[in-house]
Amino acid sequence: MADADDIKGISVRVRGLVQGVGFRPHVWRIARELGLTGDVLNDAEGVLIRAFGPRATLDALLAALADRAPPLARIERIETAPLNGPAPNTFRIVESGAGDVTTGIVPDAATCPACLADIRDSENRRYRYAFTNCTHCGPRLSIVRAIPYDRATTSMAAFEMCPACRAEYDNPADRRFHAQPNACPVCGPRLWLEGADGATLPLRGARDEIDATARLIRDGAIVAIKGIGGFHLACDAANEDAVARLRAEKRRSGKPLALMARDIAMVERYAHIAPPESAALESSTAPIVLLSRRADAPPLASGIAPGQTTLGFMLPYTPLHHLLMEGLPGPIVLTSGNVSDEPQCTANDEARERLSGMDRPAIPDGKPASAFPEIAMADAFLMHARDIVNRLDDSVVRLAAGRVRTIRRARGLAPAPLSLPLFQGAPAVLAMGAELKSTFCLASSGRAIVSQHIGDLEDAATHADYRANLALFERLFRFTPDVVAVDAHPDYHATRLGEALAAERGLPVARVLHHHAHVAAVMAEHGVPLDAPPVLGIALDGLGMGDAVSDQPALESPHLSAGKSIDNKGERSDAFQRTHRPLWGGEFLVADYRACRRVASFAPVPLIGGAKAMREPWRNLLAHLHVAFGWDEATANFGDIPILRRLTAKPVAPALQMMARGVNAPPASSAGRLFDAVAAALGICFDEATYEGQAAVELEALAASVCGQDFGHWPIAARKLPSRGMGEDDGPIRLGWGELWQAVLDDLARDAPPAIIAARFHVFLADTVADTARSLARREGLARVVLCGGVFHNRLLLEGVIERLAGDFEVLAPALFPAGDGAISLGQAVITAARAIPASPR
Repeated sequence: MADADDIKGISVRVRGLVQGVGFRPHVWRIARELGLTGDVLNDAEGVLIRAFGPRATLDALLAALADRAPPLARIERIETAPLNGPAPNTFRIVESGAGDVTTGIVPDAATCPACLADIRDSENRRYRYAFTNCTHCGPRLSIVRAIPYDRATTSMAAFEMCPACRAEYDNPADRRFHAQPNACPVCGPRLWLEGADGATLPLRGARDEIDATARLIRDGAIVAIKGIGGFHLACDAANEDAVARLRAEKRRSGKPLALMARDIAMVERYAHIAPPESAALESSTAPIVLLSRRADAPPLASGIAPGQTTLGFMLPYTPLHHLLMEGLPGPIVLTSGNVSDEPQCTANDEARERLSGMDRPAIPDGKPASAFPEIAMADAFLMHARDIVNRLDDSVVRLAAGRVRTIRRARGLAPAPLSLPLFQGAPAVLAMGAELKSTFCLASSGRAIVSQHIGDLEDAATHADYRANLALFERLFRFTPDVVAVDAHPDYHATRLGEALAAERGLPVARVLHHHAHVAAVMAEHGVPLDAPPVLGIALDGLGMGDAVSDQPALESPHLSAGKSIDNKGERSDAFQRTHRPLWGGEFLVADYRACRRVASFAPVPLIGGAKAMREPWRNLLAHLHVAFGWDEATANFGDIPILRRLTAKPVAPALQMMARGVNAPPASSAGRLFDAVAAALGICFDEATYEGQAAVELEALAASVCGQDFGHWPIAARKLPSRGMGEDDGPIRLGWGELWQAVLDDLARDAPPAIIAARFHVFLADTVADTARSLARREGLARVVLCGGVFHNRLLLEGVIERLAGDFEVLAPALFPAGDGAISLGQAVITAARAIPASPR
């Protein structure tokens, strides 16, 4: 027994993701082991511990808090202060406190091993129960309506716990202590299976609804399954007819479909798995992981991933999925329950309306499914009554340059906050994000909360979903912004919505350059200090609004003139005309958090037809060839090449006139459109890309197919061009592509295999980007290089550039957040916050 004079008291504040993860019972158990007295509670700032005991024992408590933290906890910091007062006789857990919310919400987590054992144990009361969970796993963001995170603020409030579940919930020694979704077959949600007509389907000898669903899938049906963050559509991945029908009715003609396998062993039959990929698959995040396909894999339907050398696999992440996959011999397609590009369904009635297959007419021969909006997808529905409060798509990751990198940040990852300790004292920033791959960000009190992936705001349903999520997050986090940050493009839906919100609330608007936001997001992820020296940011993507027109160089080609401009939807934009800002997409920027300066770029090439150039890659090929040679010279020298004969069948004359007059053909320094042009030259997506980035994705896959072979390289370099009206050494460097196109056409004339040309292009571009970066960084005296923009989702390019630069510079590339537009809101937030904090002298 410690001497009374030795007893000390401390108050311990634990900040981070520490609610709803079993942190209080974790503290309770440690305190009891150590013989401490006091209490622990959840409140608006995280977890508060008041402990009394000998100094050495209190130190042991502090050490154990982090070393033995629960699996889902993420501690940002621990703060201590002396505590006076008489020591109580016991240590206990007390109810949540009140106050302003600043703590986080834990992302939804995959089923833990202990709960998995429960549902497989025929003697356990949760045997085959699809909603089994504990404090180490289960739904979080998907069911929460407010914080503090208690059962009454979730969609589980509708289900009153039975005595057995209540006893677990109230017992600090039980792993289900205060597990808010805690339930069992007696008191919790239940499954039912219904047909497309809404009638309950008979089980026909199946053990339960999950077993019956597995039988339907084995028999070729498409089943809509209500999951943790929305409905999915499931079918047998080896069934050609089922997959083809799913694609037609979902109106998803080319984009790869996600797969679910029972376990790692099943995945390994179809794909190669490195240890980091296996760890990602089996993590609590349980994302879709893009894996290299095995050449000797068992057959899958040809429509799973056309034009790809990768497969997107995930493992079961809820008890329902585990039980379903146990009844199936192979992988299933598990894709979002929606028509392509719309938000996935979350509510039962919505799913019945949008996904029901009742009364669908036959599709006339030669007609696309998209011409018949009443045609839907599911033959049957596996339903339950637990509401999905927050829609969550599946997260997508990929191993590249030695790290698992996020492509889509959603279930399992969002809304975990990013700590920004150096931004303490900045105003609260609401950042609205970009047009495509949209997210928003709430930044305040030294942390940034980025929403889950929402989608492309040009779609009306996605736009409505964005607004609903924004309102919910503001309510969940009791967030009141001081300033609204928007993209510099005046016609983005997110920009207009941000401006409207700011006007309604009387708030200032901060406008942030798209590519500066890309760079700043990566800097924030890697914890670059607020007043650190600038970095060289390499931002390669499709399109984004650039800086003032004085910074826009003239077009490289003497066959073109700079003329009228349009916005990125292919229509005249008065706002764009007022700003006179160019379209960027291949940029080298000297940047810190507050400002950026363009020091080099890809040479601008017209977007023939505006937005049509993003959907029809032949337009980019024509524009690039015309800029490089002039169309007449290109056809005179290479007219016998099949791809040029194919190109001449397109409406070339009107396109040449549009470029010459500068009408509906705005110049853009887009890296994405360069990929589209090279892909079209190789016959990839020549006429049309059916989803954003398809041509570039398939070009990478083609190049990857010959990796490891001796495919040679082109002994060429990008042409460096002067800026308009400036000397050779003044203003931004422009990288022209004349030599590139000469090499591509020469290879085509020699009948070089397309895969070899694709591989040589990737090597050439990695060389060009790295050589340019090295020259610029040394000229500017910079030690850090940041890689960002959606083009860097290309593994070959990312690894190629990192390999060429890593020996000379600190190279930062995104991993926790996407390289593409999903991170724009984070960049907008930190730039706006930084500009409000006085700079320290360097």
